[in-house]
Order: sequence, then C-alpha cells, then structure tokens
Amino acid sequence: MGKINKYCPHCQSSVRQCCGKNRSGSQRVVCECGKKYTINPKVHGYPDEVRKQAIKMHFTGSSGRQIGNIMGFSKANIYNWAKKIQPVWISEITFNDIFEIDELWHFVKHKEHTETHENTYVIPIISRTPRQIVSFGVENSKSAKVIQAIADKSPYAYQFNSDGYFGYMDVVFPGYHKRNSHDKKDTHNIESVNADIRHYIPGLRRRSRCFYRSLDTLRAIFSIFVNAYNKFGEAKLKYRRRLIETYGIRVKQHNWYKDLPLSIFQFF
Repeated sequence: MGKINKYCPHCQSSVRQCCGKNRSGSQRVVCECGKKYTINPKVHGYPDEVRKQAIKMHFTGSSGRQIGNIMGFSKANIYNWAKKIQPVWISEITFNDIFEIDELWHFVKHKEHTETHENTYVIPIISRTPRQIVSFGVENSKSAKVIQAIADKSPYAYQFNSDGYFGYMDVVFPGYHKRNSHDKKDTHNIESVNADIRHYIPGLRRRSRCFYRSLDTLRAIFSIFVNAYNKFGEAKLKYRRRLIETYGIRVKQHNWYKDLPLSIFQFF
C-alpha cells in the first residue's frame, strides 16, 4: 500500500467527503477546496526484490524474453529498470600505478556488411589492483575523439598501457602512455576483463542470437555489470589479503587461495 493521505495535497485541509472508489478499489474523497484525491493509494510497479532478481537472471545468461516469460512481465521492463542506475562505483583502495585500456567490438540493432559485422565498441579502462573498471564508454565508434572522452573521465594513473591500435596515438592520457604493438604482455589483465565481459553479458557473447537494440540499453546493462564487477574485485582482494596475513605468502600456492567463496552474482 502507498502513503496514507490524511490531508489534501493541494490545500492541506483535513475536511473531506467520500466520493466513490477508483478502479483498483481505493477510496476517493473530495476536499472543501473542490479537489479530489485518494486517501490510501496503491503502489504501482514490481517490488525491488523482483527487479533485482530479473537483472541477476539476465547476467546468468537468460534473455529478456525468457525472463519475461518466466516471471510474467514484459521484457522491456528489465531494460527500463536497468536504465535507472547509480553512477559507477570504484573502490577506495584502487592503486593508481598502472591502468590498461582496450576496445571490445560487437553490434547493436543489426549487423553491418563488413568482415566482422561490428558497429558498436565497448572501451573499458581498468586498474590492476584491485581489478576495477575505472572508466568506460559504449559508442558506435572507436575514434581518437571518443577514446579521449573516456580517458578524460578516468582517474589519474602513473601509466596507461594499450595495444597497437593507431587511435591511441592521438589521445592525451592523464599519465604516461605505453603503446605496445608487439605482444599482450602489457595488456593481459584487460584481455582477461574482456573475456569476463563477454561471459557475463549475454548480448556481447560471440555467436549469440541475443543482442541489444539500442546503445542506451547496452550502456545501462554495462553500468550495472561494472558496479557489481568492481565490488567483487574489492571483496576478492580483501579476502586474499586476510589469507596472506593469516597463513603467510606461501598460501598463494594452494588452490583454495584461487577458488574464492565469492561470486559476482552476490553484488548485483
């Protein structure tokens, strides 16, 4: 049930008279000022638990249509809920020594008539310790102008590593830029993050029939993923630090140091 209106929302008077009920069965009254209002209106919409469960199911691999059929509502509700998001959360213990940047391609709405069919690019910037996505962009281009806007939103770091893509040459990073066009030794962390992105976001998987129809929807879904991924990265680092403080540095040799009792789905 909604908030009980003891007073008229227009003149704040408590003098009222019943004047029937609305379609949902709530009592309607008329005030002495002539305005009509509902005393105890019903709340429209789904509970927050249902919304969180639907978004969590989406990141486990279910499409919007599948979730809608299971839970009994339109698939558009999921993407509308995803668009009502908070700003990107970044851990306070993030080290600003080395950041990495890379681009991940896919398509939105339709496939282009090119070799890779790409028309959309997800460009994240990550920190190494803890693993955080500190800035990102979801655009239909990977030009230097687009990358510059993403770099401007990034926190300061001593060094930014990238691959050999020529678009990075015209970007002014808020730190020293190291461009490696020979191998992946300087960007192996963000390559791992890109694999996680394609794994957890159904619309970005290769050879998938699930894709998004607008950039706004993909941005909203990706923002939710970033918040959960960053919180998971912080929790993972704190857990492993406690193990090292308790058992010493040799604990890294054990499998239970790598197999965490945590899941990214706990943070959605």
